[in-house]
Amino acid sequence: MKIGDLAKRSGFSAHTLRYYERIGLLPYADRDASGQRDYDETILIWIEFLGRLKDTGMPIRDMLAYANLRNGGPATTQERHDILAAHRDQVQATIARLQANLLVLDDKIAGYAATLQRTQDDDSQHIPTSTNQAEHQPNTLYRNPIPARPARTGRHRRRGGPKGD
Repeated sequence: MKIGDLAKRSGFSAHTLRYYERIGLLPYADRDASGQRDYDETILIWIEFLGRLKDTGMPIRDMLAYANLRNGGPATTQERHDILAAHRDQVQATIARLQANLLVLDDKIAGYAATLQRTQDDDSQHIPTSTNQAEHQPNTLYRNPIPARPARTGRHRRRGGPKGD
């Protein structure tokens, strides 16, 4: 299989596949008569696993360590196990942080939805009957708990004081 076909089937770009081969994440491909890479289809399983490691945030240096141990055969089983177990712990910690962040986002969204619903309910109940503009001012009871940043005035320089000092 040519590198373009491998790129399409694996989801990695041809550039990434060449890079992975150059640094040792992928074995060197056989070459055909014209010198082009010719990959065996079984490489797709390894590339899919590398993609999963990449997607879960494993650094390339750790992927390389794992790949080198893999090339060492059964004698490296314990070390490979330890690398993957440590990475799994990191992935679980990341998932826990993301889930906590998701809960905060859900609460925020629910708060906005409730505010929007109250606004819609208020708007439908208070149809203006007067043409007096003062009576139709928007609700100003809400106060943002985050203070506004004061506007910068004048010219600010990184060092020193005003010009001429």
